[in-house]
Amino acid sequence: MNQLQPISPERREQLFPKLAPAQIERIASVGRKRKVAKGEMLIKQGEVAPFFVITIGRLDIIQPTEQGELTIVQHEPGHFTGELNMLTGRRSLVCARMGEDGEVIELTPEEMQALVQTDVGISQVLMTAFIFRRLELIANHVGDAVVIGSPHSPGTLRIKEFLSRNGHPYTYLDLDKDTGVQEMLDKFKVSVDEIPVLICRGTMVLRNPSNQQVADCLGLNPKLDETQVLDVVIVGAGPAGLAAAVYAASEGLSVVMVETTAPGGQAGSSSKIENYLGFPTGISGQNLAGRAYAQAQKFGAKLIIARSATKLSGKRPYKIEFDDGRSVIGRTVVIASGAQYRKLPLKNLDDFEGMGIYFGATFIEAQLCTNEEVIVVGGGNSAGQAAVFLSELSKHVHMLVRSNNLAETMSRYLIRRIEDSPKITLHVCTEIAALEGGNHLERVQWRDKNTGATEMHDIRHIFLMTGATPNTQWLSECIALDEKGFVRTGSDLTEEDLLKSGWPLERHPFLLETSLPGVLAVGDVRSGNVKRVASAVGEGSISIHLAHKALAE
Repeated sequence: MNQLQPISPERREQLFPKLAPAQIERIASVGRKRKVAKGEMLIKQGEVAPFFVITIGRLDIIQPTEQGELTIVQHEPGHFTGELNMLTGRRSLVCARMGEDGEVIELTPEEMQALVQTDVGISQVLMTAFIFRRLELIANHVGDAVVIGSPHSPGTLRIKEFLSRNGHPYTYLDLDKDTGVQEMLDKFKVSVDEIPVLICRGTMVLRNPSNQQVADCLGLNPKLDETQVLDVVIVGAGPAGLAAAVYAASEGLSVVMVETTAPGGQAGSSSKIENYLGFPTGISGQNLAGRAYAQAQKFGAKLIIARSATKLSGKRPYKIEFDDGRSVIGRTVVIASGAQYRKLPLKNLDDFEGMGIYFGATFIEAQLCTNEEVIVVGGGNSAGQAAVFLSELSKHVHMLVRSNNLAETMSRYLIRRIEDSPKITLHVCTEIAALEGGNHLERVQWRDKNTGATEMHDIRHIFLMTGATPNTQWLSECIALDEKGFVRTGSDLTEEDLLKSGWPLERHPFLLETSLPGVLAVGDVRSGNVKRVASAVGEGSISIHLAHKALAE
């Protein structure tokens, strides 16, 4: 049988620590001991798995592949099973089979989660191992999904980014480079024009699936009881929404988050955030979001991804409807749906989305433009972070901004890096005028706003990070918005706003409260918000303090 890449003793200790006898006894007090026989399958890929501690014998963790079984690790007495899916109740990515007769302690996922929440010592060991195991699975492409695609397919980029940002390990096969791809396509009766293809657990085949179909096939979402009235429903899982989820769940409130793409929101696509408190060397938006999501999971918060909120009812308890027809009910609601980068007014812009036009600068996009010239449009911190990150892999970065400097919109440390980098050229008072190409962007024309002069350049990649449009379409007429569509809160609400929304209480809305009682708005979606990760996290945590007040009314 095959083995994964060798790992150092230090890394092995992080991935596969042995529980102390006292810890095993505490786990046994809430679980059940049982005898197991050699060859017995304790965990099947694609099923929700119990949590096991091995006390006698050997348990083999394996991954089924087209080439046979891949042995991931052989657990011995004192070892335990599971990774991050254990906290969410998602399906197992691997199988577990006894390599010899033995004994195990078994806990249901609910019992294991309760243990993590109440036992600090065991929580530290399990959470650390779960996080490092997921990272190892991602690094080794060990999972239950195979993506077959091409860099010339925008759908391929979308699916890879969706899986990566959701921290779901997958194997990628490039139609243009990898051998044996045609055999796999023939086996599943898939034609080349149907790519990208997602193969789930070696059995289910999805042809150019939507993100929602990918999430359903891989079992990424928990089952919902649509009749349950939750304490808090959070719409959006960016930094503000994640902070709200962590604080709400840690304080014993029932919490569900709804997210269109992946935890982290717009910040999740940042290559490195260096001005967030506590990370002096910086942290990527995806890593920050992953840690925050693991915290929320630890305390019992649930996340529904690849779903968008389409409507909010105007009466308590509030009903939030999704684009798939389902809904949830909450006594309080935290609106953290954020904002998205504004599209440029170019008639053929949509033709090149994913084929030269990108709205995030992660490693996936950066790989597409190695040793090529690229353009970054925008003057905010996200644009600056993208320019610096892309300059490490690309041939040269042209940064286009409409204003005459960056001082008013970007942190000084990023401005200095841009000014000092020989691989970044800043073009002030400059805008994109036209795009040209066939199936992929090939040429870009930009224009000097002062002189009107235009230049044409053979550049195939543009990263758009221009302004922000709030994701408030789903709120229709039930919430007071400002003239730009951002949510008004607290003292920014006028008497006219409250009268129009039918404010029923004698008190004025709380600091982050909207024109509906118990409905709060945080992060980029809120009018007057400071567009920084730290302020979003702060607002998210404060919102739960205010939610408690609303729940007590």
